[in-house]
Amino acid sequence: MNVYKRLESLGIALTEPAIPAASYVPFVRSGDLVFLSGHLAKKDSKILVGRLGNGITTAQGAQVARAIAVDLLGTLHAAIGDLNLLSRIVKLTSMVNSTAEFSEQHLVANGASDLLAEVFANRGVHARSAFGVAQLPLGACVEIELIVETRPA
Repeated sequence: MNVYKRLESLGIALTEPAIPAASYVPFVRSGDLVFLSGHLAKKDSKILVGRLGNGITTAQGAQVARAIAVDLLGTLHAAIGDLNLLSRIVKLTSMVNSTAEFSEQHLVANGASDLLAEVFANRGVHARSAFGVAQLPLGACVEIELIVETRPA
């Protein structure tokens, strides 16, 4: 299925890539691989701050991760020009701003992983790391980065 038709059927509109807030670029292409910089949790263009295990539930974190995956797809579209050229999602790394007691970072990351599988089917299934951190830039609750493989245009 055409990726854009799949996104439309899921009610997903791609966003424009955010302008970096520091000294980095949103993506780097090296051969057939594209490395997407970490994307922070946002709502209405504002960073979602907080800590999982202290006012933010696992289910809420998973929804945030899903929204970050949508933002990542917007950046990926800008990077490769056509999401149908994606060969596969190679690796997703999820960093969760969480209390020392919170141990469900993997379930938070499922929000992004599940969306990528919904959009790309088997091409969206990927290797993954999910871990808790003491803090993220600007106090964000979740940050996710991707490595993807593409085909030539």
